[in-house]
Amino acid sequence: MDAVLKTLMRSAQNEIEAAAAERRPSREEAEAAVRTLIAWTGDDPTREGLLDTPKRVVRAYEEFYSGYRAGPEAILDRTFGEIGNFDDMVMVRDIEFYSHCEHHMVPFVGKAHVAYFPVERVVGLSKIARIVDLFARRLQTQEHLTSQIITAIDEALKPRGVAVLIEAEHMCMAMRGVRKQGASTVTTQFTGVFRDDPQEQVRFMSLLRGMRP
Repeated sequence: MDAVLKTLMRSAQNEIEAAAAERRPSREEAEAAVRTLIAWTGDDPTREGLLDTPKRVVRAYEEFYSGYRAGPEAILDRTFGEIGNFDDMVMVRDIEFYSHCEHHMVPFVGKAHVAYFPVERVVGLSKIARIVDLFARRLQTQEHLTSQIITAIDEALKPRGVAVLIEAEHMCMAMRGVRKQGASTVTTQFTGVFRDDPQEQVRFMSLLRGMRP
């Protein structure tokens, strides 16, 4: 049932992304929108210092949101089987990322920590970091980012379990609203043995915290 539900959810997400691509505005329309926002703030988009700002903003957005132009399958399609009899935890920690919240389109930045129990094959360690970057470069919540990372790894590698912990600071909380600088948000999600065996969760957390300088 879970596999069927995940397939349906992935199909629905693909349809949403395809529809969004079909109605994507042109670069000229995007630049015009930036000029409108500049004028709305009360500044003059035609003054010298702002003349090229719309072009710069659109170029920056292409980088900020490059995660929409790729999928996790291309990143996790190659695995390696020469691991001997290794079947214990693989952890990649302190993966720095930046993203933008879907509520205010302001940044949240932090670190992701990912672990999994391989079944016969492993994936290149850099691919785990690439998966984090892929989903981070989209509009979303931290909770959704956590879910996307763990689902992609779980479906591609089919390991015995995956653990993801993300800690981040949200500028929408630091720069506006309650304006609480330094507040950190932590999200976790577990599958397989990490979810079913609390001792493995404890071991994951112990390895994560215990190895810090």
